[in-house]
Amino acid sequence: MTEIPGLIAASDVEEWADETDVLIIGFGIAGACAALEARRAGADALVIERASGGGGASALSAGIFYLGGGTAVQEAVGIEDTPEDMFKFLMASTGAPDAELVRRFCDDSVEHFDWLETQGVPFERTYYKDKAVIAPTSECLASTGNEKLWPYREIAAPVPRGHKVAIEGDGGGAVAMEALIARCLDEGVRPLYDSRVTALIVDGDERLVGACVRQFGEEQSLRARRAVIIAAGGFGMNKDMMDEHVPNLPETAEPLGIPNNDGDAIVLGQSAGAATRAMGGIIATGSFYPPGHLIKGVLVNMRGERFIAEDSYHGRTADFILEQPNSAAYLIVDSEIFAYPEIETAKHRLLDGWDSITEMEAGLKLPEGSLQTTMDQYNRDAAAGHDTLFNKHPDWLKPLDKGPFAAFDVGYGNSTYVYLTLGGLRTTADAEVLDEQGKTVPGLYAAGACVSSIPQDGKGYASGLSLAPASYYGRVAGRNAARLSNR
Repeated sequence: MTEIPGLIAASDVEEWADETDVLIIGFGIAGACAALEARRAGADALVIERASGGGGASALSAGIFYLGGGTAVQEAVGIEDTPEDMFKFLMASTGAPDAELVRRFCDDSVEHFDWLETQGVPFERTYYKDKAVIAPTSECLASTGNEKLWPYREIAAPVPRGHKVAIEGDGGGAVAMEALIARCLDEGVRPLYDSRVTALIVDGDERLVGACVRQFGEEQSLRARRAVIIAAGGFGMNKDMMDEHVPNLPETAEPLGIPNNDGDAIVLGQSAGAATRAMGGIIATGSFYPPGHLIKGVLVNMRGERFIAEDSYHGRTADFILEQPNSAAYLIVDSEIFAYPEIETAKHRLLDGWDSITEMEAGLKLPEGSLQTTMDQYNRDAAAGHDTLFNKHPDWLKPLDKGPFAAFDVGYGNSTYVYLTLGGLRTTADAEVLDEQGKTVPGLYAAGACVSSIPQDGKGYASGLSLAPASYYGRVAGRNAARLSNR
Protein backbone atom coordinates (compact mmCIF):
# COMPACT_ATOMS: atom_id res chain seq x y z
CA MET A 1 0.00 0.00 0.00
CA THR A 2 1.10 3.57 -0.72
CA GLU A 3 2.37 5.38 2.36
CA ILE A 4 0.38 8.56 3.06
CA PRO A 5 2.33 11.41 4.70
CA GLY A 6 0.99 13.14 7.77
CA LEU A 7 -0.35 16.68 7.91
CA ILE A 8 1.48 19.46 9.68
CA ALA A 9 -0.40 21.69 12.12
CA ALA A 10 -0.03 25.40 11.44
CA SER A 11 0.48 25.91 15.17
CA ASP A 12 3.68 23.84 14.90
CA VAL A 13 5.19 26.05 12.17
CA GLU A 14 7.87 28.19 13.78
CA GLU A 15 8.40 30.48 10.80
CA TRP A 16 6.77 31.03 7.42
CA ALA A 17 9.44 31.39 4.73
CA ASP A 18 6.96 33.03 2.35
CA GLU A 19 3.27 33.85 2.07
CA THR A 20 0.89 33.98 -0.85
CA ASP A 21 -2.83 34.06 -1.50
CA VAL A 22 -2.97 30.94 -3.65
CA LEU A 23 -0.31 28.23 -3.46
CA ILE A 24 -0.18 26.01 -6.55
CA ILE A 25 1.62 22.68 -6.68
CA GLY A 26 2.82 21.93 -10.20
CA PHE A 27 3.63 24.14 -13.21
CA GLY A 28 2.22 22.04 -16.03
CA ILE A 29 -0.81 23.14 -17.98
CA ALA A 30 -3.28 22.88 -15.07
CA GLY A 31 -0.97 24.78 -12.73
CA ALA A 32 -0.16 27.48 -15.27
CA CYS A 33 -3.84 28.09 -16.07
CA ALA A 34 -4.72 28.10 -12.36
CA ALA A 35 -1.98 30.58 -11.55
CA LEU A 36 -2.90 32.87 -14.41
CA GLU A 37 -6.58 33.03 -13.49
CA ALA A 38 -5.79 33.50 -9.79
CA ARG A 39 -3.60 36.48 -10.67
CA ARG A 40 -6.30 37.97 -12.85
CA ALA A 41 -8.74 37.63 -9.97
CA GLY A 42 -6.45 39.80 -7.89
CA ALA A 43 -4.61 37.12 -5.93
CA ASP A 44 -0.90 36.62 -5.42
CA ALA A 45 0.00 33.24 -6.92
CA LEU A 46 3.05 31.15 -5.98
CA VAL A 47 3.75 27.98 -7.98
CA ILE A 48 5.86 25.16 -6.52
CA GLU A 49 7.57 23.09 -9.22
CA ARG A 50 9.86 20.11 -8.67
CA ALA A 51 11.74 20.59 -11.95
CA SER A 52 14.06 23.44 -12.84
CA GLY A 53 11.43 25.01 -15.09
CA GLY A 54 7.75 24.84 -15.95
CA GLY A 55 6.02 22.64 -18.49
CA GLY A 56 5.78 19.23 -16.85
CA ALA A 57 4.45 16.29 -18.85
CA SER A 58 2.16 18.71 -20.69
CA ALA A 59 5.18 20.03 -22.57
CA LEU A 60 5.94 16.52 -23.86
CA SER A 61 2.45 15.98 -25.26
CA ALA A 62 1.25 16.31 -28.84
CA GLY A 63 -0.68 19.45 -27.95
CA ILE A 64 -4.19 18.17 -28.72
CA PHE A 65 -7.14 19.78 -26.93
CA TYR A 66 -10.54 18.08 -27.06
CA LEU A 67 -12.90 21.03 -27.52
CA GLY A 68 -16.19 21.51 -29.35
CA GLY A 69 -19.64 22.96 -29.32
CA GLY A 70 -18.88 25.24 -32.25
CA THR A 71 -15.32 26.49 -31.87
CA ALA A 72 -13.89 29.02 -34.31
CA VAL A 73 -11.97 26.20 -36.02
CA GLN A 74 -15.05 24.00 -36.38
CA GLU A 75 -17.00 26.90 -37.88
CA ALA A 76 -14.16 27.87 -40.21
CA VAL A 77 -13.98 24.38 -41.77
CA GLY A 78 -17.75 23.92 -41.96
CA ILE A 79 -18.29 21.54 -39.02
CA GLU A 80 -21.55 22.03 -37.11
CA ASP A 81 -21.39 21.14 -33.44
CA THR A 82 -23.30 21.98 -30.28
CA PRO A 83 -22.47 21.79 -26.56
CA GLU A 84 -25.42 19.41 -26.18
CA ASP A 85 -24.05 16.92 -28.73
CA MET A 86 -20.63 17.15 -27.14
CA PHE A 87 -22.16 16.49 -23.72
CA LYS A 88 -24.25 13.54 -24.91
CA PHE A 89 -21.26 11.92 -26.59
CA LEU A 90 -18.91 12.35 -23.62
CA MET A 91 -21.48 11.11 -21.12
CA ALA A 92 -22.22 8.05 -23.25
CA SER A 93 -18.66 7.15 -24.17
CA THR A 94 -16.48 8.05 -21.17
CA GLY A 95 -18.44 6.65 -18.26
CA ALA A 96 -18.02 9.98 -16.47
CA PRO A 97 -19.84 9.78 -13.12
CA ASP A 98 -20.29 13.55 -12.69
CA ALA A 99 -22.67 15.00 -15.26
CA GLU A 100 -22.30 18.53 -13.88
CA LEU A 101 -18.53 18.41 -14.38
CA VAL A 102 -18.95 17.27 -17.99
CA ARG A 103 -21.76 19.74 -18.67
CA ARG A 104 -19.74 22.73 -17.53
CA PHE A 105 -16.76 21.65 -19.62
CA CYS A 106 -18.93 21.30 -22.73
CA ASP A 107 -20.90 24.51 -22.21
CA ASP A 108 -17.70 26.53 -21.77
CA SER A 109 -15.69 24.74 -24.46
CA VAL A 110 -15.95 27.50 -27.09
CA GLU A 111 -15.00 30.18 -24.56
CA HIS A 112 -12.07 28.07 -23.38
CA PHE A 113 -10.75 27.65 -26.92
CA ASP A 114 -10.92 31.42 -27.41
CA TRP A 115 -9.14 31.92 -24.08
CA LEU A 116 -6.28 29.60 -25.07
CA GLU A 117 -5.79 31.50 -28.32
CA THR A 118 -5.80 34.80 -26.46
CA GLN A 119 -2.93 33.53 -24.30
CA GLY A 120 -0.90 32.89 -27.43
CA VAL A 121 -1.56 29.20 -28.05
CA PRO A 122 -1.70 28.96 -31.88
CA PHE A 123 -4.31 26.99 -33.85
CA GLU A 124 -4.85 26.90 -37.61
CA ARG A 125 -8.28 27.07 -39.23
CA THR A 126 -7.70 23.74 -40.97
CA TYR A 127 -9.05 20.18 -40.93
CA TYR A 128 -7.03 16.94 -41.10
CA LYS A 129 -9.41 14.32 -42.49
CA ASP A 130 -7.27 11.19 -42.56
CA LYS A 131 -7.10 8.58 -39.79
CA ALA A 132 -4.01 9.07 -37.63
CA VAL A 133 -2.97 9.06 -33.99
CA ILE A 134 -1.35 12.47 -34.44
CA ALA A 135 -1.78 14.51 -37.61
CA PRO A 136 1.64 14.67 -39.31
CA THR A 137 0.85 18.14 -40.62
CA SER A 138 0.18 21.41 -38.77
CA GLU A 139 -3.54 21.09 -39.53
CA CYS A 140 -5.72 21.63 -36.49
CA LEU A 141 -9.07 19.86 -36.35
CA ALA A 142 -9.17 16.05 -36.44
CA SER A 143 -11.29 13.14 -35.25
CA THR A 144 -9.52 11.92 -32.13
CA GLY A 145 -12.07 9.71 -30.39
CA ASN A 146 -14.95 7.28 -30.82
CA GLU A 147 -17.49 9.74 -32.23
CA LYS A 148 -18.11 7.63 -35.36
CA LEU A 149 -18.16 4.37 -33.44
CA TRP A 150 -21.44 2.54 -32.83
CA PRO A 151 -23.51 3.18 -30.70
CA TYR A 152 -22.13 6.69 -30.08
CA ARG A 153 -22.73 7.83 -33.65
CA GLU A 154 -26.44 7.23 -33.04
CA ILE A 155 -26.47 9.08 -29.71
CA ALA A 156 -24.89 12.31 -30.96
CA ALA A 157 -23.89 13.67 -34.33
CA PRO A 158 -20.30 12.46 -34.91
CA VAL A 159 -18.00 15.43 -35.44
CA PRO A 160 -14.24 15.99 -34.97
CA ARG A 161 -13.22 17.80 -31.78
CA GLY A 162 -9.47 17.30 -31.51
CA HIS A 163 -7.74 20.71 -31.82
CA LYS A 164 -3.99 20.36 -32.36
CA VAL A 165 -1.60 23.22 -31.73
CA ALA A 166 -0.20 24.63 -34.98
CA ILE A 167 2.96 22.60 -35.43
CA GLU A 168 3.80 19.81 -37.84
CA GLY A 169 3.39 16.43 -36.21
CA ASP A 170 4.14 15.99 -32.53
CA GLY A 171 5.39 18.57 -30.04
CA GLY A 172 2.46 20.97 -29.75
CA GLY A 173 2.40 20.65 -25.97
CA ALA A 174 5.72 22.46 -25.68
CA VAL A 175 4.42 25.29 -27.87
CA ALA A 176 1.32 25.66 -25.70
CA MET A 177 3.29 25.59 -22.45
CA GLU A 178 5.82 28.13 -23.69
CA ALA A 179 2.98 30.57 -24.40
CA LEU A 180 1.18 29.96 -21.09
CA ILE A 181 4.30 30.16 -18.93
CA ALA A 182 5.38 33.37 -20.63
CA ARG A 183 1.97 34.87 -19.93
CA CYS A 184 2.17 33.75 -16.29
CA LEU A 185 5.54 35.36 -15.76
CA ASP A 186 4.49 38.54 -17.56
CA GLU A 187 1.53 38.90 -15.19
CA GLY A 188 3.41 38.33 -11.96
CA VAL A 189 3.00 34.65 -11.16
CA ARG A 190 5.85 33.67 -8.83
CA PRO A 191 7.48 30.28 -9.56
CA LEU A 192 9.62 28.39 -7.07
CA TYR A 193 11.60 25.77 -8.96
CA ASP A 194 13.60 22.73 -7.81
CA SER A 195 11.18 22.41 -4.91
CA ARG A 196 9.21 19.40 -3.69
CA VAL A 197 6.17 19.58 -1.45
CA THR A 198 6.65 17.06 1.34
CA ALA A 199 3.52 17.76 3.41
CA LEU A 200 0.44 19.95 3.57
CA ILE A 201 -0.26 22.30 6.46
CA VAL A 202 -3.67 22.69 8.11
CA ASP A 203 -5.05 25.04 10.75
CA GLY A 204 -7.15 24.10 13.75
CA ASP A 205 -10.25 23.82 11.58
CA GLU A 206 -8.53 21.29 9.29
CA ARG A 207 -8.41 23.89 6.54
CA LEU A 208 -5.46 23.84 4.13
CA VAL A 209 -3.25 26.84 4.86
CA GLY A 210 0.09 25.97 3.29
CA ALA A 211 2.73 23.41 2.47
CA CYS A 212 6.10 22.24 3.66
CA VAL A 213 8.62 22.39 0.81
CA ARG A 214 12.10 20.91 0.42
CA GLN A 215 14.49 22.89 -1.78
CA PHE A 216 18.13 21.87 -2.15
CA GLY A 217 17.91 19.78 1.02
CA GLU A 218 16.37 22.50 3.18
CA GLU A 219 12.81 22.51 4.50
CA GLN A 220 10.67 25.62 4.52
CA SER A 221 7.02 26.35 5.25
CA LEU A 222 4.93 28.38 2.81
CA ARG A 223 1.64 29.93 3.88
CA ALA A 224 -1.45 30.10 1.66
CA ARG A 225 -3.81 32.81 2.84
CA ARG A 226 -6.70 31.66 0.65
CA ALA A 227 -6.22 28.15 -0.75
CA VAL A 228 -3.93 25.42 -2.01
CA ILE A 229 -4.28 23.98 -5.53
CA ILE A 230 -2.81 20.59 -6.39
CA ALA A 231 -2.08 20.59 -10.12
CA ALA A 232 0.61 18.02 -10.74
CA GLY A 233 0.98 14.74 -12.60
CA GLY A 234 -0.31 11.19 -12.48
CA PHE A 235 1.40 8.08 -11.11
CA GLY A 236 2.61 6.15 -14.14
CA MET A 237 6.25 6.32 -13.01
CA ASN A 238 5.47 4.85 -9.59
CA LYS A 239 5.78 1.07 -9.92
CA ASP A 240 4.34 0.38 -6.48
CA MET A 241 1.22 2.43 -7.22
CA MET A 242 0.88 0.84 -10.65
CA ASP A 243 1.15 -2.65 -9.14
CA GLU A 244 -1.45 -1.71 -6.56
CA HIS A 245 -4.01 -0.11 -8.85
CA VAL A 246 -3.36 -1.64 -12.31
CA PRO A 247 -2.05 -5.11 -11.46
CA ASN A 248 -3.11 -6.66 -14.78
CA LEU A 249 -0.91 -4.39 -16.91
CA PRO A 250 1.89 -6.44 -18.53
CA GLU A 251 5.43 -5.40 -17.64
CA THR A 252 6.14 -4.83 -21.33
CA ALA A 253 3.95 -1.68 -21.24
CA GLU A 254 5.89 1.55 -20.76
CA PRO A 255 4.76 4.73 -18.97
CA LEU A 256 4.63 8.08 -20.74
CA GLY A 257 5.58 11.26 -18.96
CA ILE A 258 8.39 12.58 -16.81
CA PRO A 259 10.06 11.09 -13.70
CA ASN A 260 8.02 13.40 -11.47
CA ASN A 261 4.80 11.62 -12.52
CA ASP A 262 5.18 9.47 -9.44
CA GLY A 263 1.83 10.02 -7.72
CA ASP A 264 3.12 12.52 -5.15
CA ALA A 265 0.27 14.93 -5.89
CA ILE A 266 -2.38 12.26 -5.36
CA VAL A 267 -0.79 11.11 -2.11
CA LEU A 268 -0.64 14.70 -0.85
CA GLY A 269 -4.35 15.04 -1.51
CA GLN A 270 -5.04 11.78 0.30
CA SER A 271 -3.10 13.06 3.30
CA ALA A 272 -5.74 15.79 3.61
CA GLY A 273 -8.54 13.23 3.43
CA ALA A 274 -9.20 13.38 -0.31
CA ALA A 275 -11.03 10.54 -2.03
CA THR A 276 -9.72 9.00 -5.23
CA ARG A 277 -11.55 7.60 -8.23
CA ALA A 278 -10.81 5.44 -11.30
CA MET A 279 -7.34 4.57 -10.05
CA GLY A 280 -7.33 1.50 -12.28
CA GLY A 281 -7.99 3.58 -15.39
CA ILE A 282 -5.25 4.04 -17.97
CA ILE A 283 -5.03 5.15 -21.57
CA ALA A 284 -2.62 2.89 -23.42
CA THR A 285 -1.73 2.89 -27.08
CA GLY A 286 0.21 0.79 -29.51
CA SER A 287 -1.84 1.73 -32.54
CA PHE A 288 -1.71 -0.46 -35.64
CA TYR A 289 -2.75 2.51 -37.79
CA PRO A 290 -1.72 4.56 -39.76
CA PRO A 291 -1.96 3.73 -42.59
CA GLY A 292 -5.69 4.08 -42.24
CA HIS A 293 -6.58 1.25 -44.59
CA LEU A 294 -5.27 -1.27 -42.06
CA ILE A 295 -8.48 -0.53 -40.15
CA LYS A 296 -10.18 -2.58 -42.87
CA GLY A 297 -8.41 -5.61 -41.39
CA VAL A 298 -9.76 -7.60 -38.46
CA LEU A 299 -8.43 -8.11 -34.95
CA VAL A 300 -8.71 -11.56 -33.41
CA ASN A 301 -7.63 -13.06 -30.10
CA MET A 302 -6.06 -16.43 -29.30
CA ARG A 303 -9.47 -18.04 -29.72
CA GLY A 304 -9.66 -16.82 -33.31
CA GLU A 305 -12.52 -14.48 -32.39
CA ARG A 306 -13.08 -10.81 -33.11
CA PHE A 307 -13.54 -8.77 -29.93
CA ILE A 308 -13.92 -5.14 -31.05
CA ALA A 309 -14.87 -2.91 -33.98
CA GLU A 310 -11.53 -2.22 -35.62
CA ASP A 311 -12.39 1.43 -36.30
CA SER A 312 -12.34 2.15 -32.55
CA TYR A 313 -10.08 4.85 -31.14
CA HIS A 314 -6.63 3.33 -30.59
CA GLY A 315 -6.87 3.69 -26.79
CA ARG A 316 -10.16 1.80 -26.74
CA THR A 317 -8.61 -0.94 -28.86
CA ALA A 318 -5.65 -1.14 -26.48
CA ASP A 319 -7.98 -1.58 -23.49
CA PHE A 320 -9.85 -4.40 -25.20
CA ILE A 321 -6.62 -6.13 -26.24
CA LEU A 322 -5.47 -5.97 -22.63
CA GLU A 323 -8.57 -7.94 -21.61
CA GLN A 324 -8.00 -10.77 -24.09
CA PRO A 325 -6.36 -14.08 -23.08
CA ASN A 326 -2.64 -13.36 -22.46
CA SER A 327 -3.35 -9.79 -23.70
CA ALA A 328 -2.68 -11.20 -27.15
CA ALA A 329 -4.15 -10.13 -30.50
CA TYR A 330 -3.49 -10.49 -34.21
CA LEU A 331 -4.27 -8.10 -37.05
CA ILE A 332 -5.41 -10.04 -40.12
CA VAL A 333 -5.13 -8.46 -43.58
CA ASP A 334 -5.34 -9.61 -47.17
CA SER A 335 -3.16 -8.66 -50.12
CA GLU A 336 -5.34 -5.69 -51.11
CA ILE A 337 -4.80 -3.79 -47.86
CA PHE A 338 -1.43 -5.18 -46.77
CA ALA A 339 0.94 -2.56 -45.38
CA TYR A 340 3.33 -2.27 -42.48
CA PRO A 341 2.08 -0.25 -39.48
CA GLU A 342 3.78 3.12 -39.63
CA ILE A 343 4.22 3.81 -35.90
CA GLU A 344 7.59 2.07 -35.58
CA THR A 345 7.79 2.49 -31.81
CA ALA A 346 4.83 0.10 -31.41
CA LYS A 347 7.01 -2.68 -32.89
CA HIS A 348 4.14 -4.69 -34.33
CA ARG A 349 5.76 -7.78 -35.85
CA LEU A 350 4.76 -9.39 -39.13
CA LEU A 351 4.34 -13.04 -38.23
CA ASP A 352 4.00 -14.60 -41.69
CA GLY A 353 1.96 -14.83 -44.85
CA TRP A 354 -0.32 -17.70 -45.87
CA ASP A 355 -2.15 -18.65 -49.03
CA SER A 356 -5.38 -19.45 -47.17
CA ILE A 357 -7.18 -18.64 -43.93
CA THR A 358 -7.07 -22.34 -43.01
CA GLU A 359 -3.27 -22.31 -43.25
CA MET A 360 -3.11 -19.06 -41.23
CA GLU A 361 -5.30 -20.61 -38.55
CA ALA A 362 -2.90 -23.53 -38.20
CA GLY A 363 0.16 -21.26 -38.36
CA LEU A 364 -1.14 -19.09 -35.53
CA LYS A 365 -2.11 -22.19 -33.53
CA LEU A 366 -5.72 -21.05 -33.20
CA PRO A 367 -8.52 -23.51 -32.36
CA GLU A 368 -9.48 -25.58 -35.38
CA GLY A 369 -12.19 -23.89 -37.46
CA SER A 370 -12.23 -20.74 -35.32
CA LEU A 371 -10.57 -18.28 -37.68
CA GLN A 372 -12.30 -19.74 -40.71
CA THR A 373 -15.69 -19.22 -39.01
CA THR A 374 -14.76 -15.68 -37.99
CA MET A 375 -13.57 -14.70 -41.45
CA ASP A 376 -16.53 -16.30 -43.24
CA GLN A 377 -18.97 -14.27 -41.17
CA TYR A 378 -16.95 -11.07 -41.48
CA ASN A 379 -16.65 -11.39 -45.25
CA ARG A 380 -20.39 -12.00 -45.63
CA ASP A 381 -21.10 -8.94 -43.50
CA ALA A 382 -18.60 -6.79 -45.33
CA ALA A 383 -20.05 -7.75 -48.70
CA ALA A 384 -23.49 -6.78 -47.40
CA GLY A 385 -22.17 -3.51 -45.95
CA HIS A 386 -23.19 -4.27 -42.35
CA ASP A 387 -21.05 -5.69 -39.56
CA THR A 388 -23.59 -7.72 -37.59
CA LEU A 389 -21.18 -8.41 -34.73
CA PHE A 390 -19.79 -4.97 -33.79
CA ASN A 391 -21.34 -2.48 -36.24
CA LYS A 392 -17.99 -1.43 -37.65
CA HIS A 393 -18.54 1.69 -39.74
CA PRO A 394 -19.26 0.87 -43.41
CA ASP A 395 -16.38 3.15 -44.45
CA TRP A 396 -13.97 0.52 -43.12
CA LEU A 397 -15.73 -2.64 -44.30
CA LYS A 398 -14.14 -4.73 -47.06
CA PRO A 399 -14.24 -8.48 -47.62
CA LEU A 400 -10.81 -9.91 -46.81
CA ASP A 401 -10.79 -12.48 -49.59
CA LYS A 402 -7.81 -11.61 -51.77
CA GLY A 403 -4.95 -13.93 -50.81
CA PRO A 404 -2.27 -14.26 -49.77
CA PHE A 405 -3.11 -13.30 -46.18
CA ALA A 406 -0.87 -11.92 -43.46
CA ALA A 407 -0.98 -11.52 -39.69
CA PHE A 408 0.72 -8.98 -37.42
CA ASP A 409 1.24 -9.60 -33.73
CA VAL A 410 -0.33 -6.56 -32.02
CA GLY A 411 -0.60 -7.99 -28.49
CA TYR A 412 1.10 -6.68 -25.38
CA GLY A 413 3.60 -9.54 -25.23
CA ASN A 414 5.57 -8.59 -28.33
CA SER A 415 4.46 -5.05 -29.16
CA THR A 416 5.29 -1.91 -27.18
CA TYR A 417 2.33 -0.19 -25.54
CA VAL A 418 2.76 3.15 -23.81
CA TYR A 419 0.31 4.51 -21.27
CA LEU A 420 -0.88 7.36 -19.05
CA THR A 421 -2.81 6.98 -15.80
CA LEU A 422 -6.30 8.50 -15.61
CA GLY A 423 -7.20 7.98 -11.95
CA GLY A 424 -6.73 10.53 -9.23
CA LEU A 425 -8.34 12.85 -6.74
CA ARG A 426 -12.08 13.24 -6.83
CA THR A 427 -13.19 16.82 -7.52
CA THR A 428 -16.36 18.82 -8.14
CA ALA A 429 -17.27 20.96 -11.14
CA ASP A 430 -15.80 23.84 -9.10
CA ALA A 431 -12.47 21.97 -8.86
CA GLU A 432 -12.97 21.47 -5.12
CA VAL A 433 -11.40 18.31 -3.70
CA LEU A 434 -13.85 15.85 -2.12
CA ASP A 435 -13.34 13.46 0.78
CA GLU A 436 -14.66 9.91 1.13
CA GLN A 437 -18.02 11.23 2.38
CA GLY A 438 -18.42 13.50 -0.63
CA LYS A 439 -17.73 16.65 1.36
CA THR A 440 -15.27 19.29 0.19
CA VAL A 441 -11.85 19.45 1.81
CA PRO A 442 -11.63 23.06 3.08
CA GLY A 443 -9.15 25.22 1.22
CA LEU A 444 -8.10 22.54 -1.27
CA TYR A 445 -8.61 22.51 -5.06
CA ALA A 446 -7.14 20.27 -7.75
CA ALA A 447 -6.88 19.92 -11.53
CA GLY A 448 -4.75 18.14 -14.09
CA ALA A 449 -3.41 14.60 -14.32
CA CYS A 450 -3.62 14.13 -10.55
CA VAL A 451 -7.44 14.19 -10.64
CA SER A 452 -10.01 11.79 -12.03
CA SER A 453 -11.55 14.01 -14.67
CA ILE A 454 -13.89 13.04 -17.53
CA PRO A 455 -12.53 9.78 -19.06
CA GLN A 456 -12.46 6.86 -16.64
CA ASP A 457 -10.43 4.47 -18.80
CA GLY A 458 -8.96 4.00 -22.25
CA LYS A 459 -12.23 2.70 -23.68
CA GLY A 460 -13.80 6.12 -23.28
CA TYR A 461 -10.76 8.28 -23.91
CA ALA A 462 -10.19 10.64 -26.82
CA SER A 463 -6.96 12.42 -27.65
CA GLY A 464 -7.18 15.85 -26.08
CA LEU A 465 -9.15 14.75 -23.00
CA SER A 466 -6.10 15.37 -20.85
CA LEU A 467 -4.96 18.84 -21.90
CA ALA A 468 -8.43 20.33 -22.40
CA PRO A 469 -10.01 19.42 -19.03
CA ALA A 470 -6.70 20.05 -17.22
CA SER A 471 -6.41 23.56 -18.63
CA TYR A 472 -10.11 24.33 -18.22
CA TYR A 473 -10.42 23.08 -14.66
CA GLY A 474 -7.08 24.64 -13.80
CA ARG A 475 -8.70 27.95 -14.67
CA VAL A 476 -11.76 27.08 -12.56
CA ALA A 477 -9.55 26.19 -9.61
CA GLY A 478 -7.56 29.41 -9.90
CA ARG A 479 -10.62 31.63 -10.04
CA ASN A 480 -12.41 29.91 -7.17
CA ALA A 481 -9.34 29.77 -4.94
CA ALA A 482 -8.73 33.48 -5.47
CA ARG A 483 -12.29 34.29 -4.38
CA LEU A 484 -11.82 32.85 -0.90
CA SER A 485 -11.17 35.39 1.84
CA ASN A 486 -7.71 35.82 3.29
CA ARG A 487 -7.01 34.09 6.57
